[in-house]
Amino acid sequence: MAQHTTWDDREPIYRQLRDRLAAMILDQNVKEGDALPSVRSMAADFQLNPLTVLKSYQGLVDEGVIEKHRGLGMYLAPGGRERLLERERRRFLDRDWPTIIQTIERLGLDPKALVDALTTQTRPE
Repeated sequence: MAQHTTWDDREPIYRQLRDRLAAMILDQNVKEGDALPSVRSMAADFQLNPLTVLKSYQGLVDEGVIEKHRGLGMYLAPGGRERLLERERRRFLDRDWPTIIQTIERLGLDPKALVDALTTQTRPE
């Protein structure tokens, strides 16, 4: 069954799909040694060209997060989640955090107020 997905025109679809796969791994919906959905099933589910899906997977293979098992598919590599977590933390600190800091400064927010808001905010479980 095809999933209704909205893609952001500002970023390549393969990169957005890679980020969705990364979120699945970071959220531990995929465990070390688990198989990821096949390229064909992902292509069908998201109504994408299989080459687009393959490019998303290949990016994670190149990062050492997933590994190909010839004839069997793609699997979360040993230590893959930890490598991904480190890479995503660096990416957040390099790309997103400076913008967040600018917004905090622009709005004149107090660090203590931010920590208080963080600790009192309800989070989904």
